[in-house]
Amino acid sequence: MEILLEPEREQFIQKQLEVGRYQTQDEAINVALLLLEKLDGEYLQWLDEAREKVAVGITQLDRGESRDANQVIEGILDRFRHAKGIVE
Repeated sequence: MEILLEPEREQFIQKQLEVGRYQTQDEAINVALLLLEKLDGEYLQWLDEAREKVAVGITQLDRGESRDANQVIEGILDRFRHAKGIVE
């Protein structure tokens, strides 16, 4: 298989070879593909989890279990403030 890279990508790989991060172009490209595969897998997992959460939310709404939007937003802001150490 022949892979054509944009000049910027070729320069990036060349710099990585020069500093000794990778021994060959193939090694650098293999690492990039492994990372892409990992990222794709993580995205698919996130997508599945998001779909499950939406389904749960729809079921709750169908049962009449809803919350006031302002309360939800305030709860999110409270968690954010707590995580950042912001106290009101």
